Amino acid sequence: METRKTTNTLLLILVIPVVFYLLKVLDFIFIPLTAAMFITLLFLPLMRWFKRKNIHKGFAIAAVVAIIFGALKLSAELISLSSSEILSADNSFFEQAETKINGLILSLEGFFGVQRGQNENVLSYYFPNGGSLESFGDTFKSLQSTLSTTLMTIFFVILLLVESINFESIMNRAIFKDRRHASIKTFAKIEKDIIKFVKVKFIVSLLTGIGFTLACLAFDVSFPIFWGLFAFLINFVQFIGSVISVVLLSVFALVELDPTGTLAFFIIVITGIQAAFGGIMEPVLMGRTFSVNVVTVLVMLMLWGFIWGIPGLIMSIPITVFLRIIFDQFLQTQMISNLMSGPGSRKE
Repeated sequence: METRKTTNTLLLILVIPVVFYLLKVLDFIFIPLTAAMFITLLFLPLMRWFKRKNIHKGFAIAAVVAIIFGALKLSAELISLSSSEILSADNSFFEQAETKINGLILSLEGFFGVQRGQNENVLSYYFPNGGSLESFGDTFKSLQSTLSTTLMTIFFVILLLVESINFESIMNRAIFKDRRHASIKTFAKIEKDIIKFVKVKFIVSLLTGIGFTLACLAFDVSFPIFWGLFAFLINFVQFIGSVISVVLLSVFALVELDPTGTLAFFIIVITGIQAAFGGIMEPVLMGRTFSVNVVTVLVMLMLWGFIWGIPGLIMSIPITVFLRIIFDQFLQTQMISNLMSGPGSRKE
């Protein structure tokens, strides 16, 4: 028995890197499939409501697809609005921004001892391929990949909703070995926790974005819609997103605000907005749903960010919650679940 246990452990150690390698290589399949699973969980209560009302499944699926495309349309309109906001800016703003950024870079170069020719342009020195056709080609490929991933995600959502791919059944057979009651109970908890997490994260991110927009308008910082949209989107990356939004907006505000007093007050305001919504409101609304400690969150962010890039950063926390709930159902893996859990968590 000891030999068999050791063999199984060694096989598991060998299999895990292979699994992660396949997830990275086949990301064009696994990213939209994983995203579709979480999106489907959000729409399952609506699908059950349609079923209770004896509404045909085809109409219900059409309604869900219409909601998804409506959300995509709204996102596209907001991106277009923020782009128009940037493009309509005066040339004087960009000249002022370039002057201040050059001055900031010169100060940093002096501090770190970087030697650069007097007549050498900053952008061409630090971004030698910034305006090349190769860079444009990379951008086009990125947009093409994003569109492809979005369409595949919608396709997988439809398959999951019509139960061509029954995730609950797969989980029952592969993980719980046909223990139907345990499978249903676990699936219900996964659905409840993921839905609550996404709802709270959406509300907090929306309020943060609105707060950043209002702060930019109050202090007369350019592109308030863009910064609000950026704060809303980046806030879905747990912990890191809030820091990135505050730092980037603070650096940008250097261009227009007086660094002696107004800039400091502006930074205090946007930091307060982020702290109020992300540091106070989010934990209160989340309750015990998000019972994952900080170390686990950071490790999973790095892991899934490395494997899947930006989509991995966004989906890392739902994946972590999913894994923690699964690990908690078996005696052999409950220790892992306890290590992942936050300090105030408890068994339900």
